[in-house]
Amino acid sequence: MMDMYAVWCGPCRILDKNTFQNKSVAAYVNKNYYAVKFNAEGNDEVSFKDKVFKNPNYDPKKAKSRNSGHELSTYFGVRAYPTIVFLDEKAEFIAPIPGYKTPKQLELFLKLFKNDDYKEIKSKEDFVKYQEAFQFEFTE
Repeated sequence: MMDMYAVWCGPCRILDKNTFQNKSVAAYVNKNYYAVKFNAEGNDEVSFKDKVFKNPNYDPKKAKSRNSGHELSTYFGVRAYPTIVFLDEKAEFIAPIPGYKTPKQLELFLKLFKNDDYKEIKSKEDFVKYQEAFQFEFTE
């Protein structure tokens, strides 16, 4: 899973503080995922799937404010910050989950993708049923 953030993004900082530092979330992520934090407007050069991704319009003068979007964030369809991008164990793209999520909200997605339950969801109605039946375990 990849946390796509921007340095100027307030909800990104709240996600870090309230959700990723939550003991239940941290324990589950550390056990079941390879977690990556990625500045989606940064200037890092990244190799992924035999392709190099850059930020050709990056402006160093804007390093602490809004900047150009990185090619990797575009590749994953990131349109808002924060967005958590989920990949499977073969680094195949599953889904981007945009916006701030509480620990319980994130728990649903962490388990949906970890347990491959998403493969059985074919419609919005299926997802609603999944949510209604989901047994939350994380503490806030």
